[in-house]
Amino acid sequence: MLSREIEKNLNRIYHIARAKRHEYLTVEHILYAVIKDRWGREIIEACGGNIERLKENLENFLNHYIPRVPHRTEAYPKPTEAFQRVLDRAVEHVRSAEKPQADAGDVLASLMLEEESYAVYFLHQEGISRLDVLEYISHGVTKEDEEEYEAHEEGPRRKHRRDPLEAFTINLVEKARNGEIDPLVGRQTELQRIIHILARRRKHNVVLVGDPGVGKTAIVEGLALKIAQEEVPSILRNTQVYALDMGALVAGTRYRGDFEERLKATIKALKKKKNVILFIDEIHTVVGAGSASGTTLDASNILKPVLTEGKIRCIGATTFEEYKNYFEKDRALSRRFQKIEVKEPSVEETVKILKGLREYYQDFHGVRYSDAVLRAAAELSARYINDRFLPDKAIDVIDEVGAFVKLREGRKVVTLKDVEDTVARMAMVPPRSVNSQDTDKLRNLEAQLKSVVFGQDDAIEKVASAIKRAKAGLGSPTRPIGCFLFVGPTGVGKTELAKQLAEILGIKFIRFDMSEYMEKHSVSRLIGAPPGYVGFDQGGLLTDEIRRNPHSVLLLDEIEKAHPDIFNVLLQVMDYATLTDNTGRKADFRNVILIMTSNVGAREADKGVIGFGDRQEDARAKCLEAVQKVFSPEFRNRLDAIVSFSGLTKETMLRIVDKFIREIQEQLRGKRVTLKVTDTLREYLAEKGFDPKYGARPLARTIEKTLKDPLAEEILFGPLKAGGEVVADWKDGRVTFRNISDK
Repeated sequence: MLSREIEKNLNRIYHIARAKRHEYLTVEHILYAVIKDRWGREIIEACGGNIERLKENLENFLNHYIPRVPHRTEAYPKPTEAFQRVLDRAVEHVRSAEKPQADAGDVLASLMLEEESYAVYFLHQEGISRLDVLEYISHGVTKEDEEEYEAHEEGPRRKHRRDPLEAFTINLVEKARNGEIDPLVGRQTELQRIIHILARRRKHNVVLVGDPGVGKTAIVEGLALKIAQEEVPSILRNTQVYALDMGALVAGTRYRGDFEERLKATIKALKKKKNVILFIDEIHTVVGAGSASGTTLDASNILKPVLTEGKIRCIGATTFEEYKNYFEKDRALSRRFQKIEVKEPSVEETVKILKGLREYYQDFHGVRYSDAVLRAAAELSARYINDRFLPDKAIDVIDEVGAFVKLREGRKVVTLKDVEDTVARMAMVPPRSVNSQDTDKLRNLEAQLKSVVFGQDDAIEKVASAIKRAKAGLGSPTRPIGCFLFVGPTGVGKTELAKQLAEILGIKFIRFDMSEYMEKHSVSRLIGAPPGYVGFDQGGLLTDEIRRNPHSVLLLDEIEKAHPDIFNVLLQVMDYATLTDNTGRKADFRNVILIMTSNVGAREADKGVIGFGDRQEDARAKCLEAVQKVFSPEFRNRLDAIVSFSGLTKETMLRIVDKFIREIQEQLRGKRVTLKVTDTLREYLAEKGFDPKYGARPLARTIEKTLKDPLAEEILFGPLKAGGEVVADWKDGRVTFRNISDK
């Protein structure tokens, strides 16, 4: 019933015992046979045993403590009762388990019951228990190498374990000496503050709080690099910085207490050393780690007394959100740390950081970065990659553009075009909108707007002038690029001008219909619900949108329909370009063009002019008078311009008709149809589609009914089914089509 391999090893041990003239075959002989077995060795090693040391102990015992027969007598070793019991139990266990044969694992599990034997004593010295053996042969669960040394009542059962510092921490100073850490550029203020806190007598622990990607971990690595280079005060020389590996600490834990046991072993090993600093990245994860439901005991309670003793200095890193939601709520833990806020660096500081890292990325990618390329990477990443922070996103840009150029055949010099294309891919925006030079867009801004928005030249000039003034650096640095109130009759191009402005500048267009915010409570939807109300954890629609798209045109359509409280919210946006949401996070409006549209005064402007005055000027005056009645003085005073839109003329309507016809011609190109429209039809559409009260909005409906519907019949069922060239005309009160040539 024994396996062939274990039987062969037992037979070999019998011959060895006979050669050494042993009088008895003991349990120790069985253990010696087990360690000769491949499966037996695997079990012992998995349970934490050292095969060589165990073999040495067994050979020493067998050579010196087993009785021998005299030389004149033939040696036939007799099995002891314990020897026979071990094999009988193994066979009986296999039989009851309905296994075909007993292997080394079954024999070893049976042997562990002979607690009075030296074999079991040797196994205990290796820290192996019968439970460890059964767990491995039944479930494949290995004994954890990292359990700390524990002294037990039975005696000095030493466990030869791997050092917890090797298993669960990373020595950052050693990494720095090996050249595995990039240098720290800038951040001298934060670094000096850390050194000052670490030099304190009590509460010499630091928590770095900042947005993801601003360089919290890099600051600690920079400290380790300075320690390795001996560029720190004498109090920190010969100090070791150990980064706690939370993944290794948690991985493999199966039972309650495993995680805490590993953490305590690590802290105990740190306390034995002098001049150590423990770095815990994402330190908020220790709050609640290992706690059972309904209890308050967690990993942070292991740290608190250690930090109070002052034998270990600790540096933690976390984000503002996690610090508020987790770390700060544990007052006993947070008061032991000195908080240092790590702000996002400016574009200029980011450029210096990129210059400091340039040679490392040049050596890795085999490419060259010029100063202009590094500046473009910093500026474009700050402008277009909105969901991350500097310098992390700028470093990602130069890393990815380096990889892009490295994989390309030919020159190995990174150009501005490469950076622009890479940022466009990362930010998922059209490549043409990513341009390190905005001057070309601004130079032609006015002309391009006039080519798509007709009859509002005065309004376009005011908007373009304000934007150029801000872009030239002559505006206020603490205000948005521009704050405009567009007033005038409906359908004259107020919303269209805002759309086209965003399109030409290549930035995001954000529109809020203020008719959705007529109630007092709806203001909270823009900036977030207060604590205790539904939606508190979701943030505000306006603040979240601007935080994701800080370079944008923000249109608040029909602002007069909103609740007056919204005007008060907008005051600080127009004055200081910031808005704080319900979680305390600020949205930056400094790169936003704020446009509000309103129809106030449109009804008064519709009334006829008395006398011989100019109708357009009279309508504009009535609109401005209505604005003064509806909007408060402090609101009007913060606007860059109140832009009054004029009513549309016949010439303007003809240009709008031409714009719609060009759109139809573009749609028909895919159908292989060429459309031409006569002046008669153009004039009819302009006249029929214009209403002084509704502006140009009825024109779209008129074109659909008058031109598009008959044209659809011709394309689906008429001679244009296969394409062709057609002229549309207006005769006898209807549209007629004349087919010029079939294609």
